Amino acid sequence: MAATRLKTLIIGGGIGGLTTALALARRGLPVHVIEKAQDFGEIGAGLQLAPNAMQVLDELGIVPELAKHAVFPSRLVWMDALAMQPITAIDVGEKFRGHFGQPYLVMHRSDLLNVLLEACKTEKLIMLEAGREMIAVEDAGDHARAKLADGSVLDADVLIGADGLWSRVRRFIVDDAPVGVGYVAYRGTIPIEKMSSHAGLDNVVMWVGPGMHFVQYPIRRGELYNQVAVFRSPSYVPGSDDWGGPEELDAHFAQTCDYVRDCAKLMWRDKRWPMFDRNPIGTWARNRIALMGDAAHPMLQYIAQGACQAIEDAMSLAKHLAEGRSDPTAALVAYQEARKLHTARVQLTSRAMGAFFHLDGIAAQVRQQIVGKRAADDFSMIDWLYGHRV
Repeated sequence: MAATRLKTLIIGGGIGGLTTALALARRGLPVHVIEKAQDFGEIGAGLQLAPNAMQVLDELGIVPELAKHAVFPSRLVWMDALAMQPITAIDVGEKFRGHFGQPYLVMHRSDLLNVLLEACKTEKLIMLEAGREMIAVEDAGDHARAKLADGSVLDADVLIGADGLWSRVRRFIVDDAPVGVGYVAYRGTIPIEKMSSHAGLDNVVMWVGPGMHFVQYPIRRGELYNQVAVFRSPSYVPGSDDWGGPEELDAHFAQTCDYVRDCAKLMWRDKRWPMFDRNPIGTWARNRIALMGDAAHPMLQYIAQGACQAIEDAMSLAKHLAEGRSDPTAALVAYQEARKLHTARVQLTSRAMGAFFHLDGIAAQVRQQIVGKRAADDFSMIDWLYGHRV
């Protein structure tokens, strides 16, 4: 079968892939996106977007549409899940917006994807195809080649792997595997009117405890309440899928205060999300092929930056490819060098913060003492992250 020749091919139509497509098209670069699922969609519920990602989305002109679906919280609050006591908070109101130049918002993942999808559909330079699975990539010298499950072949001047944690494109760049950490997440949304206002229904609240945390915040214009329960499974065995079941969820959260324990009972029980990341790598690009988002730097969810970093990648990729049209290979290396150290820091910080959240005993008391002294409008510890600009 003869190959179809393209300018830029993106493998994966999630948040990272569609943001990249939109950013490229806005710079006059044609792009073709393929997604293996039958429809463009997102699995999961809530999503947090910090100012570093909002800066990119603002530049792309889609923030007004996002705002129709989002919630702009007042504070990010840490609570002790056992003692039901506040630990610390970050005020994300007017002073926060003035400091970082952008707001902090929370929304449903599918709402963000749908806004991106509709924006992409209005761009004549973007071709979107669902139900097309890539099974292999090749370096063909002056182009990259993607072989699809239906037997077709796509050749592209540039190929971008935006295919997530289990990326097939990454296998072409580096021989590694996801790292299991023995933690599992359960998610769920419920109508906002069924929730107690105990922690403030306009806040992002994270309850922390030994080997666990519980996150709550409103989404979808404040109509739904999103909850995520995370805990370390005592039965975790690498390579096995028989661990972290609903009975472990209930047993682990039995130690928490009445409020958290009752909320945890409302989690969806039909699906769980085992948690993985990968070790940082210094090489994301090989000739005309490059990685972005979770394919390049999958991270644990503890600082809510997975989607944010993919959105940053998208803008960086678009800028480097637009500026380096005559030499795509060099442009991809420049993109890699611009992003690899920052995203590695975010990956490693996510791991470290997970350990910090899940302390027990006297170590947890020391944590409370350290962070409890900071003011809610002290942004010094997050400047490097939320203030980062592509």
